[in-house]
Amino acid sequence: MPSQAALLIGGITHARKEWESLSSILSLKEFPTGTREEFIANCKAGQYDDVIAIYRSNTSNKYTGPFDAEMLAVLPQSLKYICHNGAGYDNIDVAACTQRNIAVSSTPVAVNNATADVGIFLMIGALRQAYVPIAALRAGQWQGQTTLGNDPQGKVLGILGMGGIGREMATRAKAFGMKIQYHNRSRLPTELEAGATYVSFDELLANSDVFSLNLALNASTRHIIGATEFGKMKDGVVVVNTARGALIDEKALVAALDSGKVRSAGLDVYEEEPKIELGLVNNPRVMLLPHIGTATFETQKEMEILVLDNLKLAVEKGELITQVPEQKK
Repeated sequence: MPSQAALLIGGITHARKEWESLSSILSLKEFPTGTREEFIANCKAGQYDDVIAIYRSNTSNKYTGPFDAEMLAVLPQSLKYICHNGAGYDNIDVAACTQRNIAVSSTPVAVNNATADVGIFLMIGALRQAYVPIAALRAGQWQGQTTLGNDPQGKVLGILGMGGIGREMATRAKAFGMKIQYHNRSRLPTELEAGATYVSFDELLANSDVFSLNLALNASTRHIIGATEFGKMKDGVVVVNTARGALIDEKALVAALDSGKVRSAGLDVYEEEPKIELGLVNNPRVMLLPHIGTATFETQKEMEILVLDNLKLAVEKGELITQVPEQKK
């Protein structure tokens, strides 16, 4: 019997056989459901003292809550790897993990296409203010109060965060005849820009007809878009967010929508999920989705496989395929 173990928190839907195949090199343990208090009690009771790697599923947060300082203090000393299923990992204290010599991985590449698809869906829906006729039709009112929308062709798409998802957004937007500009912490190599124009943050705010957020959430990016930033944007700008809700000050977004500064918005993520600011829910010019950017069979399986590939490589060779950038040297 293997001397080391892996712990699955939450469930695996599409790659259960691949998870079970790891039993040849690891003892497999699971915490499929429960509460944070129960999980902490299990840790303190020594149930996971042989665990070297944790598979943190995309539903794990509702069972254990964030992997913050409190949680890291009780996780077993044997733990060396946290393999997270999700591109965003703001519910893991990476700095604290690094101090404990725990390596963290995420699933950035696997989510790119599906999330970009949803971003374009929301962008077109917001440009056309599609919710108004959709709601009217279902209410038996035919077109209802439908107003004229806008074409994407010739518009400037400003992408804040030109990582994998941002680049896929750019590729898709070009097919609609849009001009692409972006801002990153640093400029991309020319071959990755693929014709997009690198601009300063203020230029991105000032010149974008559609403003898309595609960056990670951390202490420095929380509320990166607020009242001041909306004030620098074009009148009638369209805002799209498929990254993390707390990148935007939602109250400031509501105010910008109410004033007409922001003409419409397309959102898949929210500041306090599953709670949504009522000013967004009640505004027919806002396209809303319940954080389903990666909700396809293909993407979910690819994400699960990538987590398992990370976990297996970590145990066998002490490496991670997609270690979070904060830990890369």
